[in-house]
Amino acid sequence: MSRIRSATSAVAALDRRTFLAAATATGVTAGLGVAFGPGTGSADASQPPTAHAAAGRVVEAPAAPSRAGTTLETFSAARGGIGYRRLADGPAWARGVRTDIVAGKGGREDRRTALASFVQLTDLHITDVQHPMRYEFLRSGRTGAWRPHEALTVVGAASLIERVNGLRGGPVTGAPLSFVITTGDNTDNNSTIELDWFLAVMNGGRITPNTGDPRHYEGVQNSGIKEFWHPDQALRDADKQRGFPRIDGFLEAALRTVHSPGLRLPWYSTIGNHDDLGGGVYSFGGGYLEELATGGRKLQIIPAAEAAKIYQGEREGADPHGKDMKELLRAHAKDMRRVTPDERRAPFSQAEYLAAHLDPAHTGPGPVGHGYTKANLEQGTLYYSFRISDDVIGLSLDTTDPGGHYTGSVGTAQLRWLERTLKVHKDDHILVFSHHYSRSMTNMNHDPAHPGEARHGGDEIIALFKRHPQVRAWLNGHSHQNEITPHGTFWEITTASHVDFPQLARVIEIVDNHDGTLSLFTTLIEAAAPRRTDFTDLSQTGLAALYRELSFNAPGASQKLAGDPGDRNTELLLPKG
Repeated sequence: MSRIRSATSAVAALDRRTFLAAATATGVTAGLGVAFGPGTGSADASQPPTAHAAAGRVVEAPAAPSRAGTTLETFSAARGGIGYRRLADGPAWARGVRTDIVAGKGGREDRRTALASFVQLTDLHITDVQHPMRYEFLRSGRTGAWRPHEALTVVGAASLIERVNGLRGGPVTGAPLSFVITTGDNTDNNSTIELDWFLAVMNGGRITPNTGDPRHYEGVQNSGIKEFWHPDQALRDADKQRGFPRIDGFLEAALRTVHSPGLRLPWYSTIGNHDDLGGGVYSFGGGYLEELATGGRKLQIIPAAEAAKIYQGEREGADPHGKDMKELLRAHAKDMRRVTPDERRAPFSQAEYLAAHLDPAHTGPGPVGHGYTKANLEQGTLYYSFRISDDVIGLSLDTTDPGGHYTGSVGTAQLRWLERTLKVHKDDHILVFSHHYSRSMTNMNHDPAHPGEARHGGDEIIALFKRHPQVRAWLNGHSHQNEITPHGTFWEITTASHVDFPQLARVIEIVDNHDGTLSLFTTLIEAAAPRRTDFTDLSQTGLAALYRELSFNAPGASQKLAGDPGDRNTELLLPKG
């Protein structure tokens, strides 16, 4: 018997028939104790992490498997065929079985036992839409550079948390969900106030998504510039010409205080490029850009040719330190709008990101630090391991390149830590979490804090995982698109964002089929907000519904982010050995 006892390991002693019997029997009570492992940071990978109980956490007994609240039950579908389209309940997404790595054996549904059950959130992009250092001005050269629904990221995230809290257990096994993990881009623009909002949304509390003048909105949506949707005005802007509605009172409502219930489950955090870099792209450092972020001037629009040139440079990684962006901002200083300065918009450092997570005021349902430890803060690292259950270990990586650009990589020190940790946990099932997916890890820009350290890309990480077949899955985000890729010995599971439609999160269940195979079940969920919207309903629930519908209609948005059926609700088979 392992040194620790977890809910998922207790569930593992029950087969599916026992789950059903326990769930329906009279007098079944919640009595499973749960052990959660704090992150080990990078201080000592030679020993497994020590588990401890999450304060106040009580887990229900295994429930009957249920599709309720998932896309197995229904999914948002558009009505009509042209222009701005309204959403309603649509057809469910079926579960498909993928045998790319190994074939399944008959009867496994009656043999399987649960090893772990949890939820992945990714790319929340909690956004201060009035921040002076946002790059909305690029919309003149690329329509998709600005989203009409961005003022509602906080209410959208709170609605997603409502959905997670409402799930009784894994949709396949009924096993209690033991934790939630984010896989980066928790914030949008490396802004301290966005980080505060993110932590408050996750842990629960009141968030007022307003900066600058507390009485008035000061951003592109009341600028009079036709490139942007002006919901409160009769202006015939570009988005209204595409069918976007006029919604009187929208901006005032979008800046009202939001009440987040906070997650009821312990949660773990992973950093993304939007958390660590200016606009998710630039390694600015301090000075001029920090002054602009907290100051009283905001650039709202530039000529289309200039915007297209800057955007192309971003795509190609031509300006990782933001020199061209600084010059552009200086050149357009006279064109900037006057706004109310706000020190809360200051960029945060990696140390400040860690310190905020470790602040006892932000512990919420736990664990303290949400995976990060004092060792991380002392060593300046943003990667860690944590125990998920008796048989399963999680590894959270830092794939953001501090040298700039939105693509990713890891430094040599992190790669060596990863190698050591995989060796220590050779007898565990390992799940790896990161922001970047493998094909996006091509960034070899040197970390300014470690200029002599080499960087390592996705191909090298894949090769390492193949040498350690106990790695079962690599879960990530960044692309904002659902995609599941087999890599011979493990599955790479990339999940869509919660800022671009279809605005999803994923439930992951790992089971032992007791026939020499494992199954990873992936089930997508939407936020709890109703799919039908009412333009006169500006309550928190009404705004959360609008958040989804506006994102569906966002001009320039990709229509492929849901992925193919095999990237959505799946059973992914693996050899156990």
